[in-house]
Amino acid sequence: MTEPLIFELSSPGRKGVELPECDVPETPLPKDLIRDDLLLPELSEVDVVRHFTRLSQLNYGIDISAYPLGSCTMKYNPKVNEDAARLPGFAYTHPLQGPEEAQGNLLLMFELQEWLKEIGGFAGVSLQPAAGAHGELAGIMMIHAYHHDRKDDRRIKILIPDSAHGTNPASTAMGGFQSVEIPSDDRGNIDLEALRRECDGTVAGLMLTNPNTLGLFDEHVREIIELVHGCGGLMYGDGANMNALLGVVRPGDLGFDILHYNLHKTFSTPHGGGGPGSGPVGVSERLKDFLPGPIVEAVDEGDENRPPKFDLIFPRKSIGRVKAFHGHFGVMVKAYTYLRMIGKDGLRAVADHAVLNANYLRVRIRDAYRVPYDRICMHEFVAEGAWEDAPGIRALDVAKRLMDYGYHPPTNYFPLIVHEALMIEPTETESKESLDAFADAMIKIAGEAHTDPDVLHGAPHITAFGRMDEVRAAKQLVLRYVPKEKNQI
Repeated sequence: MTEPLIFELSSPGRKGVELPECDVPETPLPKDLIRDDLLLPELSEVDVVRHFTRLSQLNYGIDISAYPLGSCTMKYNPKVNEDAARLPGFAYTHPLQGPEEAQGNLLLMFELQEWLKEIGGFAGVSLQPAAGAHGELAGIMMIHAYHHDRKDDRRIKILIPDSAHGTNPASTAMGGFQSVEIPSDDRGNIDLEALRRECDGTVAGLMLTNPNTLGLFDEHVREIIELVHGCGGLMYGDGANMNALLGVVRPGDLGFDILHYNLHKTFSTPHGGGGPGSGPVGVSERLKDFLPGPIVEAVDEGDENRPPKFDLIFPRKSIGRVKAFHGHFGVMVKAYTYLRMIGKDGLRAVADHAVLNANYLRVRIRDAYRVPYDRICMHEFVAEGAWEDAPGIRALDVAKRLMDYGYHPPTNYFPLIVHEALMIEPTETESKESLDAFADAMIKIAGEAHTDPDVLHGAPHITAFGRMDEVRAAKQLVLRYVPKEKNQI
């Protein structure tokens, strides 16, 4: 006999909805679809509404306060983008409909491709990849296809700086290459001498996050590209931090061969919670034929009497599909709406304010927290959440205490090259008042670390749940909820 299902709020006989009488002939269900042992909670409508409302109030979101999660660009995204993605003509299009029935959707995709080409300075763009790391994998696959097409199969390694995103080595391994780490110099740039030692005929390419995870624009980017191209390799740009470069510099103009864009970060789709994301890739002329497909192409320019006509095509040497259908179309609609609304000048303003906000915050807190690479940063910076004269305090303690002040913690312990790292990104959408309030909280916490360390060790104090044992949680998974007080049906 199985144990009866248990619910905390259920009460026998309570109903939340009355279904109307059936107005069509009843048809018996097949016996294999009928279960007598499937017990469900019995709740009123108000019980259900209050339950889910309480759950929603336990969540932290960008609509509540700042979200300084470094490297993830958790900025405020205009709600109008959500409205646009829900327009019936977009939301109800089926991906199996032929191009002739989806010309409006293809027009949007075509224009988005063209805009991303212009923003990044590239010859071609594919909207296929579903996320940033997926764009990385597509880029690695194109690097492999490019060298294989030239019968240059001795190229087996991808160079990756130690300040890169953590997905870079994973994408490299999945693409069949060996990853070789390149150290940083004392200013947070790639160490050029270490790079020179690795540049030989076995290099397939280098993956450069620029600005890197320290929030720094590499001061030697042109020399890096020349070294890699000089030994026959390709340059991959991790464009997750593109929000710092919009309208200022185009990676394609610098010599990058590939770059992925995070539409779900820079171009306005709420990022996090498992998706959906979108990671289009832009490429230089020599890689255009290798793009994943399909991509949208104008097959008839049209004229004043008829609209243009679009079709889905695969480039001549395409690596093929990397995503079912045509990518995450809803995210494309949001990015398109965002770009339409803010325009060229708005994009430049995004970069200007992202950089200004990060530098303002860096200067505000650098007397309270050590900033190991304390120079002009781009969209984010990294501070240390530990002090020699406050033994026992770690970055995790600072992060947990921030929750008591009403803030989501910044990224902890990344990049790995900074001791007790706190990676902080305020984004372009926070006001000076918001930045000052966050800085004040950080400075107060630094003071508490020295005067009352126990308050940090015990944080958070005001949340529904206290500090979790993360190591135990990872080793002893609890996959089924068991209530403390059981009310059996």
